[in-house]
Amino acid sequence: MTQQPYGEDPPSLRKSLGVVDGVAIAASSTAATTSIGIGLGVTAGVVGLHLPAIMLLAFLPILGIAGAYSRLNRVEPNAGNGYVWVGRSLTPWLGFLVGWVNIVATVAFLAYTTAVTGSAMLQLAGEAGLHRVAGLVLDPGSTAQTTAVGIVVLVAVTLTAVTGVKTAARLQSGLLVFEYVVLLGFCGYGIVNGPHPFRLSWFDPFAIPSASALAQGLLLSVFCYWGFEAAFTVNEEVRDPRDASRAGLITLVTMLGLFLLGSVAFQRVLSEQELAGHGAQGLAFFGDRLASQPLAALPLVALMFSAVASLQAGVIPTARGMFAMSRDRTLGPVWSKVSARYGTPATGTLLIGALATAVAALALVIPRLADMIMATVNAVGIVVALSYALTALAAAARFRDLLREDWRQGIRAVVLPSLSATALLALGGYLAWSFYTSTDHFEVSADNGWFLLLTPALMIASGFLAATWAKWVRKSPYFRTGHGTDADAPQLLATSN
Repeated sequence: MTQQPYGEDPPSLRKSLGVVDGVAIAASSTAATTSIGIGLGVTAGVVGLHLPAIMLLAFLPILGIAGAYSRLNRVEPNAGNGYVWVGRSLTPWLGFLVGWVNIVATVAFLAYTTAVTGSAMLQLAGEAGLHRVAGLVLDPGSTAQTTAVGIVVLVAVTLTAVTGVKTAARLQSGLLVFEYVVLLGFCGYGIVNGPHPFRLSWFDPFAIPSASALAQGLLLSVFCYWGFEAAFTVNEEVRDPRDASRAGLITLVTMLGLFLLGSVAFQRVLSEQELAGHGAQGLAFFGDRLASQPLAALPLVALMFSAVASLQAGVIPTARGMFAMSRDRTLGPVWSKVSARYGTPATGTLLIGALATAVAALALVIPRLADMIMATVNAVGIVVALSYALTALAAAARFRDLLREDWRQGIRAVVLPSLSATALLALGGYLAWSFYTSTDHFEVSADNGWFLLLTPALMIASGFLAATWAKWVRKSPYFRTGHGTDADAPQLLATSN
C-alpha cells in the first residue's frame, strides 16, 4: 500500500472506465430488481395501488438533481463529488455533512442489502427443498439467519471490489443482463396476463390516501432511485468526465422505465393486500403467481444477483468518497491509502465492508426482516433527500450568473435544481414532523415514529460531531477554503453541454 502524504498532489486512480462501465456500476448501485422486488411492496403499504403515480412524481425532483450532478461534474470532476461541490459553493460544514451522510447511509444500505441477499438465498434453498440445516429451520424472514448468510456474501464482494472497478463492472454487467432479461420477461407477461384490470387511477397522485402518505411514498421512491450518482463517484477512473454524466443520466431514465413497468405488472398480478404483505418475499410471490417451478424461481435468482451487485456497487463509491475526504484531512489518512498493485483505495474498501458487517450485526435488535427493511429505508430516504437537496443548491449557487447571461441555461442550471431541492427538503421536513407527532413514546419498532425519526437524526448529528473533530483536531484546510484536493483542476465552461 502507498499512503498519500497530506499537502501533496493526490495519486491518480487508474483511468479505465467508459460509459458502459459507468452505467453498470450506477445501475447495480440503484438495484432496480431489488427496488422492484422489495421496495414496491414497502411503498404499496403506504400509498396503496398508486405505485406508478408515486414513481413518476418522485422522478421529477430526481431529474433536477441529476442535472445538477451532471453540470457540476463537467465543471469539477472529483471522487468526492457532493462533498467537494457543496463545500465550495455553500459552506464546508454542509459539504462535510453531505459526504458524511452519504457514507453512513450507504453503510446502512449495505447492512440492509446484506439481509436481503441472505433472504433471497434462503428462499432459493427452500425452493430447492432444503428447509433445515443441522436441525435449524431455515427462515427467510429471520433477520438473524438472513444477516448471517448475507455477511458471507458481503465479504466476498468486498474482496472483489478491492481488485478494481473494472473487475467489478465486468461482473456487474453480466449480472445486470440476466436480471433485466428475467425482469422484463416476467413483468411483461404479468402486464398481459394479470387477473386485476388496469386502471388509470394508478397514475393519479391526488388519489393517494393522505399528505403524510404522499410524503412518505415520495421519499421511499427517492430511495429506489438512489444510486444513479455512483457513476460520478468513480469519475477519477473514467477516461472522460462526460462519460460519467452520460452514465448517470442513462441509468436514471432506465430506472424510471423499469419502475413503471414493475409497478404496473405488480398491480396487475397482485392485490393491494398481497403487495403490502409479502415484504422481502414479494418478488418470489410474484413469480409463483405467474409460473410453476423451476421457472418461478428465476425472479428470485434475479433478486439475489441484484442484491449481490448492489452490495459491491455500494462498497465502491463509498470507499472513493472517503478517499477524497481523507485527501483533505477531514478523515484519517488510512482512507487515502492506494494499493500499488490494484490502483484502488483497497484499505478503505475493506474497512467499509467491515463497518457494514458491524452495522448488519447491530440490526439484529429488530428481529423481523420486514421491520428492519422499513426502518432502514425510511432513515436512508430522509438523509439521501437532504444530500441531494444540498448538492442541487450548490449547483444553483455555482451557476447563478447564468440567469443574467442566458435565461435558458439559467433555468436548467439554477431554477430546476432549486425547485428540486426545495421539494425534497419540504418532503423530508414534513415526514420528520409526522413521525414526531405520530406517537408519545419510544420503542424499537418500524411502527414507532420516534424510532423512525431517531435513526436519520443520529446520522445527521454524528456528521456535525465528525466535522467538529476534523476542523479543530485534524485542522483540515478544507474548512478554511471549502475546496477539495482537486478543486483547482482546469475548469470547463459552466455552459458546456
